[in-house]
Amino acid sequence: MTTQNLLVELFVEELPPKALKKLGEAFATQLAEQLRAMGLADANSVVTAYASPRRLGAHISHVWIKAVDKAVQQKLMPVSVGLDGEGKPTPALLKKLQALGADLSDPLATVAALKRQPDGKAQALFYDSLVTGSTLDTGLQKALEETLARLPIPKVMSYQLESDCALPGWTSVNFVRPAHALLALHGCTVVPVSVLGLRAGNSTQGHRFEAACSPVVIDHADHYAEVLARDGAVIASFAERKAEIARQLAQAAARIGNGVRPIEDDALLDEVTALVERPNVLVCEFEKQFLDVPQECLILTMKANQKYFPLLDVQGKLTHQFLVVSNICPDDASAVVGGNERVVRPRLADAKFFFDQDRKRTLASRVDGLSKVVYHNKLGTQGERVQRVRAIARALGWQLGGEDLSNAADVAAQLAKADLLTDMVGEFPELQGIMGGYYARHDGESLDVAYAIEDHYKPRFAGDALPRNPVGLAVALADKLETLVGMFGIGNLPSGDKDPFALRRHALGVIRMLIEKDLPVELGSLVGSATSAFGDKISDPSAALTDFIFERLAGALREQGYSAQEVDAVLALRPQRLGEVNRRLVAVRAFAALPEAAALAAANKRIANILKKAPDADPHVSPVLLHESAEKALYAAMNELTPRANAEFDSGDYAASLRTLAALRAPVDAFFDDVMVNAEALDLRLNRQGLLKALHMAMNRVADLSRLAS
Repeated sequence: MTTQNLLVELFVEELPPKALKKLGEAFATQLAEQLRAMGLADANSVVTAYASPRRLGAHISHVWIKAVDKAVQQKLMPVSVGLDGEGKPTPALLKKLQALGADLSDPLATVAALKRQPDGKAQALFYDSLVTGSTLDTGLQKALEETLARLPIPKVMSYQLESDCALPGWTSVNFVRPAHALLALHGCTVVPVSVLGLRAGNSTQGHRFEAACSPVVIDHADHYAEVLARDGAVIASFAERKAEIARQLAQAAARIGNGVRPIEDDALLDEVTALVERPNVLVCEFEKQFLDVPQECLILTMKANQKYFPLLDVQGKLTHQFLVVSNICPDDASAVVGGNERVVRPRLADAKFFFDQDRKRTLASRVDGLSKVVYHNKLGTQGERVQRVRAIARALGWQLGGEDLSNAADVAAQLAKADLLTDMVGEFPELQGIMGGYYARHDGESLDVAYAIEDHYKPRFAGDALPRNPVGLAVALADKLETLVGMFGIGNLPSGDKDPFALRRHALGVIRMLIEKDLPVELGSLVGSATSAFGDKISDPSAALTDFIFERLAGALREQGYSAQEVDAVLALRPQRLGEVNRRLVAVRAFAALPEAAALAAANKRIANILKKAPDADPHVSPVLLHESAEKALYAAMNELTPRANAEFDSGDYAASLRTLAALRAPVDAFFDDVMVNAEALDLRLNRQGLLKALHMAMNRVADLSRLAS
C-alpha cells in the first residue's frame, strides 16, 4: 500500500497577528503528531506549516490511506481471579472478555486460548487480539478535532452556525475566529471530514482583492502553495512571506541610497508578516520638522501604532522616510503612499506636542507628585520608593567613587522616576527613563546625571547594554535592589512562569553589572544596605534573596558553557565579590585538567565527610603530636606550599593558587594510606582532625573541590 501527501487548510476570518506564527506551527505539528500516533503518518513524514492572516494549513508527506493492523496483547487479571478451582472462567473474566469484544460463542474455547504468563509473583491471563488500523477518514477526523482543541488560542470566540447543524442560527461553536471553509486533500482525493460545521472540499479563497479567481480550486495536495500564489495572490507560507518582506525592505532601502537601512525588529517583522498575504513594500516620508522630537518617540509611534519600518542613516539617526508593507499591489501606489503619510502625521504631531508640553516643567518640579502615585499597597508610594532608591544609591556611590559620585547618584535617583508623570511617558510607557534623560539635559543637569536617568532601567532584557557611567551603575543597582528587597521582604516572590515584577530579570541585571563591571562591592553588603533603607516596613529577606540571586547566577553561568560541576564548585563557597566568579571558574577548569585533580577532588570529598563528624575541629596543628611519617610529610608540604598558594590567591591569581596546591596530591594520598585519622588516643585524633581541617581550608579557598569528584 503506497502513501500520498496530505494537505489540510482551515480558512477563517483575520487571525490575531501576534499569535499567528505560533498558531500555524501548532496546527501543523499537532496534526502530524496525531496522525503518527494512529499509524497514519510515517515517522519520517515531512511537515510544512502554512499560516496567513486568513488561513491555517499543513502539508504532511507520506500519509497512509489506512493504518496497518496491529497485534495487541492485553493483560486481563490474575489466574486466581479469572479461573475457579476447576479451571472454568469466572463471571469477572467473561465480563472482561465481553468488554474487549472477544468471541464468546464458545467461552471455554476462548478461555483456553488465553495465555498464562508470570506477572510479578503470580501468573496472569493475557488476551491476544488484532486491532484494525484506522482509516484516514476516521483518523483525520479525530486528529483534526484533537488539534483544534489543543491550539494555543489566546482568546476563544463563540459564533453561530448557519448550516449543517441541528439549529441553524442557534448552534454555537468556539474557535479563535469564525471559520468559513475546510480543505482536505490526500493526493488529489478529498478526505470526507468535517469540523466547526464545515465539510471538507478542494477549494479555498485567495486574496480579498487581488485573487485571479474565486474560489481557488486546489487539484492536488502538492500544488497548494503554487496554485494559491498563482490564482489566489497569496504567499501561504509564513516563513516565505517573512523572507519576501525582508527582501523588499532591503531592496527599497537600497533604492533610496545614502546607506539608509530599515530598523531591525524581528517582532515587528513577524507581526507585519501576519497582517499581509501579498506584501508590497512602499517608501513614504514625513515632514523633517518632526525630527526635532527625540527619535525614540517617533520610532515607537511608527512601529507600535502603524506597523511601519523607520529608516535610519549610517550613523543610526532617524530619517524622514519610512517603509510601509502594503497588502495590495496597485499599478499606481500613490494613493496608498499618500494615505499612509496622512495617517502618520497626526501621530507624529501628538509626539511633538507631548514633547513640547513636557519641557515646560522641570523634572525636579514633578518629584513631589510621585508621593501621590501608589507603588505597592504594602510598600507605599513612588515618592517613598524614590527615597529608598536615593539612600541605596548614595551608599553605593560612596563605595564606588566617594563623595562626588555619591552626590551625583543621589541627584539622579531623585529625578529618575519623575518622567513617569510626563505626558510622553503616559502615552508611551516604554519610553520611561529615555525621556527622563532628554528632559534632564533640557533642564541643565549634568550629562552624567542625564545618562544615569536614561540608563537606570538597564539592562532591560537579556543582551541589553549596561549603564554607561558609574552614576548610572549606582542608580541602576539601587533601583533593582530596592525592587528585589522590597518584593522579597513582603513575600511577593516569582512562582512558576509568573513574575509580574520581573524579579528574575532584576536579579540577572544585578549579576551582570557586578560581574561585567567587576565592581568592588560584596553582594551581602548590597542586600544589607538595601534592606536597611526599608526600616521596619518589611521582614529581612537577605537569606532568601541571596539564594535567589545565586540560583539565577548558576543558570546564567551554565548557559555560558560552564559545566554544572564547575559552577557548583565555585558557587558552593558563596563568593561575595561576583566579579571574581569567572576567574574562579577558569581556574577550576584549568585545575580539573591536571592529572592530580581527580585524586585531590576525591580526597577533599573524603575530608569533608570526616569533618562533618568533627565540626569543631581546630585547624591548629601541634607538630609534637605528629607521629607517623606520612602525617609529618603532609604537614611539611602544607607549610611549604600553603603560604605561596595563599599569596597567589590574595593577588587574584586563582589558577596559580590551585596549581601550587596540586603538588599536595602525593602527601595527601600517603596520609590516607598510612594514617588512621580517628585514632584511639584523643590528642592524636584531634590533632589529625585539625591537620585535615587546615588542609581543607587551604585547598578550598577558590572553590569547593569536593564538588568536582565524580
